[in-house]
Amino acid sequence: MTGTVMDILILRLQAPLMAFGGPMIDQNGPTGRFPGLSQLAGLLGNALGWRHGDAAALTRLQARLRPLCLELGTTGERLTDFQTVDLGLPFMNGTGWTTRGRREGRGSGAATRETHIRLRDYRVETTVIVLLRLLDADELPTVADLLAALRQPARPLFIGRKPCLPSDFIGVGTVQAVTLFAAAQTLLSQGLPPQPHESAAARWTALDAQWPEDEPGAGTFSHREAVFDRRDWRNQSHGGERIVHQGRLNRTDSL
Repeated sequence: MTGTVMDILILRLQAPLMAFGGPMIDQNGPTGRFPGLSQLAGLLGNALGWRHGDAAALTRLQARLRPLCLELGTTGERLTDFQTVDLGLPFMNGTGWTTRGRREGRGSGAATRETHIRLRDYRVETTVIVLLRLLDADELPTVADLLAALRQPARPLFIGRKPCLPSDFIGVGTVQAVTLFAAAQTLLSQGLPPQPHESAAARWTALDAQWPEDEPGAGTFSHREAVFDRRDWRNQSHGGERIVHQGRLNRTDSL
């Protein structure tokens, strides 16, 4: 395939616990296998020092993201965390401190004084590599800007939820290729420097992957799936369907 060579950012998402959120129902907080657009935009925006109030910048970044996600050959088990708190206890009354360093009250409704139970799902024993290109590549922030921010983030980074601290640097580097699939082929052929507990030879034989439906070079070795991973940053709500493909990439695939 011929085309314009572009810079592609390589992210390594690896932590004891990671959460790739999905649509929530009542108290249940599920996790998918791969990060969504809003999660990637939030992660990168946090590294850049942006805040939730920077809605225009986050919306534009989210619209530019084109990720191809690869799950390494690990078990990828799911863990459900049972969480409960009695907000009626005396020491839970009054105001609390937010992560913004401000006091915030809990109001006076029933939801602020009863026992609350919720379930939160996490991914354990897995690593996800994200190959990320940007639409309008010359627009700021560029791939180089994002890599620099990930290596020296403005604030601590986490992968999905605040307890999900990364095991290592998230920004691995960049690769030049004409498509995301060409970049994936390079990684499948050459591999990345493995972590101490990983075997590079076994790791890069075949990987489960997810990519945008209309990504050039997508091929037919996959199935279609709808995901709801866009965020309305101005109104702080999730919504918006996106069609992705999921399949298994092998070293011998013609990409």
